Amino acid sequence: MANEIDPDRVDEAPREIPENHEAGDDAPLGNTYHKGPVILRGSMIPEQTTTGNLLATEDSTDWLHMDPWRVMRIQAEFVDGFGALAELGPAVSIFGSARTKRHDPMYRAARQVGKMIAANNVAVITGGGPGIMEAANRGAAVAGGTSVGLGIELPHEQELNAWVNLGMTFRYFFVRKTMFVKYSSGAIVFPGGFGTLDELFELLTLVQTHKVKRMPVALMGSDYWQGLFDWVGSTVLDSGNISPLDPALVQITDDVEEAVAVALSGIVRR
Repeated sequence: MANEIDPDRVDEAPREIPENHEAGDDAPLGNTYHKGPVILRGSMIPEQTTTGNLLATEDSTDWLHMDPWRVMRIQAEFVDGFGALAELGPAVSIFGSARTKRHDPMYRAARQVGKMIAANNVAVITGGGPGIMEAANRGAAVAGGTSVGLGIELPHEQELNAWVNLGMTFRYFFVRKTMFVKYSSGAIVFPGGFGTLDELFELLTLVQTHKVKRMPVALMGSDYWQGLFDWVGSTVLDSGNISPLDPALVQITDDVEEAVAVALSGIVRR
């Protein structure tokens, strides 16, 4: 049977701890093995040391795809992202659909937004793709501003758009999202799909739970957003599942200047 204990391997048998055992008595599970910050006792003590495993010859490279190695990649992405953006200065994130065509009024509005933000000596951060992202990056770059693109590795990856003058591509969505939030003081959200909705509701969650000090959000396009927020402000709010949204932090508008003013309101000038 799988759980049967080999009588010739006494050390494998579980040890019963007497009910009257005191902390000062001999260790009931035997010696303590320290593996970095982790402690192991009894049957949990490994046969090989960490250093021994490091120096051992590897017949397989499967370890490259294991979770501990992924942790190193995640750490490296954070380090690279922080290094690239640490001296960025004040910035506003702009989200929206990658499918918006160049003749669409929202594309033109996003270009204007990028231009106006750059004119205020504030960087524009987008996901670096086409559509709304391209438009905002284009407006900022043409105005001589800092035009940031934070791309993501996807099965059908598209390169960062040509209007990005500071860009990075990430493997992991959560690292990329951290960069958006850490280095932005406001956001403007244009019409978009699931990705845009994900970014919007993550921002609203951080605002509502006070994980960020201040992150004003402007939603461009009342026809697109009003129905959703009518539902949020009635069904979701009336069910007691959220607190009322601060109207000073979340505004729906059709006016580019108002959207920019809302997004820039989170920036403290020194």
